[in-house]
Amino acid sequence: MNKKIPMRQCVGCGRMNGKREMMRVLKTPEDAIVLDVTGRKNGRGAYLCKNLECLRQARKNKGLERSLKTNIPDEVYDSLEKEFNESETK
Repeated sequence: MNKKIPMRQCVGCGRMNGKREMMRVLKTPEDAIVLDVTGRKNGRGAYLCKNLECLRQARKNKGLERSLKTNIPDEVYDSLEKEFNESETK
C-alpha cells in the first residue's frame, strides 16, 4: 500500500509540493514570524519552496501575510532571507 504524501502549496509560486520538500514559515502564538525547520513547532504555518525566488515572490504578492493573517515588517523578510540562505548552504 502506498503511503500518502502530505502536499502543501507554496505561497510564493503556487506550486504543490510534498511537505518534506518545503520550508515552513511560522507565526508563533506570541506573534513572532520564524522559520520552522523541523516543521513541528506550534502555531500557524505557511509553506514555501526551498528557493529564495519563492520567498521574494511571496513578499511581492503578500502571500505570507495572507496565509499567516498578519502584517509582516521588512525586517522579518530580511531575516527570513538570511535564514533561507543559511539553510541552503547546509
